[in-house]
This record gives sequence, C-alpha cells and structure tokens, in this order.
Amino acid sequence: MRHVYAVVAPEPRRRETAAAVRSTHAVFAGLGLAGATWASRLPQIRARVDWDPASLGFVLLMMAVGGVVALPLAGAVVTRVGPRRTVTAVAVLVGVALGAVALGYALRAPLLVAGLFLLGTTTGFWDVAVTVHAAAVEQRLGRSLMPRFFAGFSLGTVAGACLGALMTAWQVPVSLHIGGIALLIALVTPAAARHFLPGSAPGGTGAPQAKADRSGRTPWRDPRTVVIGLIALAFTVAEGAGSNWISLTVSDRHHTTATLGTLAYATFLAALTLGRWLGPAIVDRLGRPGALRAAAAATAAGVVLFALGPNSWTAFTGVVLWGTGAALGFPVTLSAGADEPVRAADRVGVITSIGYCGFVGGPPLIGFLAGHTALAPALLVVAVFMAGSVPLASTARPDPLISRAPAQNTTPVTPRPRARQGEPDAEQCAPDRGQ
Repeated sequence: MRHVYAVVAPEPRRRETAAAVRSTHAVFAGLGLAGATWASRLPQIRARVDWDPASLGFVLLMMAVGGVVALPLAGAVVTRVGPRRTVTAVAVLVGVALGAVALGYALRAPLLVAGLFLLGTTTGFWDVAVTVHAAAVEQRLGRSLMPRFFAGFSLGTVAGACLGALMTAWQVPVSLHIGGIALLIALVTPAAARHFLPGSAPGGTGAPQAKADRSGRTPWRDPRTVVIGLIALAFTVAEGAGSNWISLTVSDRHHTTATLGTLAYATFLAALTLGRWLGPAIVDRLGRPGALRAAAAATAAGVVLFALGPNSWTAFTGVVLWGTGAALGFPVTLSAGADEPVRAADRVGVITSIGYCGFVGGPPLIGFLAGHTALAPALLVVAVFMAGSVPLASTARPDPLISRAPAQNTTPVTPRPRARQGEPDAEQCAPDRGQ
C-alpha cells in the first residue's frame, strides 16, 4: 500500500501568520495616518498661532530631532519588552500627543508644541517596533515583505492627507478632526497589535546569536550595520528631496501653475507607493544587493531626467523613475539589519537613526546648494548619493553565519518525496489515516 504524505503547515499557524501580516499592514498605515493628520491641517494651525516661517521651521526641526534622539533608545526598549507591547504603549502615547496638539490649537500654543515634540519622539519608538515585527514576519514566511509593509505606511499618509482635505473643505474644526484621529489610533492600534506574532520579540537562541552576544560589540561599532545605515541615508535623502522640492521645482523651472506642481508631487507619492507594493517581487528576484543597485540606478536616472529634461513631460517621467527607485531603499536596508533576530531591534534602531538624518538634513542641504546655483541643478546631489550607495549594496547580503541558522519562528520543512509516474502529487493529497 502506497502512502503519500503532504507537507502542509498547520492551519492554526497559517491563520496566525496571516493575521500577523494584516496587523502589521494596519500598524504601518496607522503610523502614516498619525503623521499626515496633523500635517494636513498645518495651514490652519500656522494661521491660528501666527507662526512665521522661521518659527514653524524650528518646530518642525524639534519634531525631527525628537524622533532621531528616540531611535537609538527604541532599540533597547523593543529588545526588552518586544514589539507588541512597545506598539501598544506607544500608540496610546501617540494618541495623547495628537490630543495635546488638538487642545493646544484650541487653548495654548506651548501645549501644541509639546504635543508635536512628543509625537516626533513616540513615532520613533513606533517605527522601530513595527519594523522589527515586520522582519520577524518576513523570516517566518521566508520571503521579502518589508517594502509592501512600507507601502501600507504610504497609503496611511495618503489617506490622512485626503481625509484632512475633506475635513478642511467641510470646515470641520481642527481640534475635532485631530482629536478624533487621536482616539482612533489609541484604540485601534493596540487591538491590531494583539495579532502580532507571539515570539516576535528578539531573544531567540542559537550559535550565531551567542557569538554575536559574546563579541560585546555594540551595533554602532558593527561595520555592517553602519554601512547599511549609510545606504539608508542615501535613499532617505532621495525620498526627502522628492517630498520637499518636486512641486516647487516643476513650478519654477517649467513656469507652470501650482496645480501642476502639486500633481507632480502626487505622482511621486503614487510611484513611491507602487514601488513599495511591487518591491517584494523585485527583491526576491534580484536579491537585496541587486534590488538596491537597480533602485539606485532608477532613482539617479529619474533625478537627472527631472533636473535636466527640456519640458514638463520629461519631468513627470523623471518623477516616476525617481519615486519608484527611492521606494525600495529604506525598507530593504531595515530588512537587512534585522537578519539576526536577537539583535534586530538595536540594529534597526541604528540604521533608522542614520537613515533619518537624510530626512532631516537632505532638504536643507539642497536648499543651501540651490542658493548658489539653482534648484534643479542642486537636486543632482541626489544622484551623487545614489552613485555612492551602489558599491555599498553588497553589504545588504544576508550574513552567511546567520543565514545557515534556522530562522526564528519557523518550523523546519521536511522535503516531500517526489511522486512516481502515475502517482498523485504529494501537495494534493494527505495521508489516509483510515488505511
């Protein structure tokens, strides 16, 4: 009697993994929604508190600094308490921060500033925690998903911006709008985080992890982690430059209306989101180093075409290439930093800290260069950063020592026997326990 064995993951495990994927998408989207909500009402906020451009720039800088300062600490927190508890606690604090912004708009400007600083700090913790969990989901499934999770973040920002536009058009009070989103995030995000993988907190055991622990080397002194952080920095410069300068450059260089400039910016965001949604297929096909090189080449080509092209059509073509290429860099570097589960949180914190410097410093750098040349030529510095990232891309290759170890939260899969001619395939049949 022939027995044909099926190698099928237990149904509860499949359901648990599917729920973890959905919850990770939701938490990434919530992070994007939190940031876009208050930003979508920034014109009304600025008018209410009467900030001049310098004051507004200082507040935005303090927000960014709060996030950058929090990121190295976030690694230690996530390592100790795990992604699920960190996201649960931080989501409540993000709700409190947005609530302070809402009350500060209605009552006093200092409370508003304190709320924005708290928002920048807490989202730094949120970012590291959800990224570490996303890496654990990748390792369980054995394929790349990080870019698609970041597409969820992008969709959250788009949803927040669109909702803000509707609230403004319907003349919904700023405090009511932001306060409602604060309550939504504080309630829904912890509920979503309940479906995180139960073992996604770092701290697994194994020979490769033990060796890393005995080395005593902090992530800031680990060459691979720092180099991956520099790759992340290059791509965040590209992403930040696109977000801040595309609309203005199109309007100035091609003498078009502000509407066309806004459309160019929307095209960049759409290309960014699409590139992240399609990213896993690219990473699985080319590998991390190949995907990073292809992304850098596309970004550089897009920036050059955008900055030097003769008309608005070439500018829009450049924007599509720019956004699609920039989409992959940051998620892929974070995935590479989380290869070793026991130190994933600390390494992701370091990579995110280095990468966020591109968001903070990239746009002012381009503005400084534009003051000496013009805005379009100044954007070519993005292509220089992309060229510098290409020789570093091989660093994102999985560590051979780590890749030989069993991934955390995975179950060894026994190779199924090859069916003889005329026999049904093993995947299609389960053993008949009654025989």
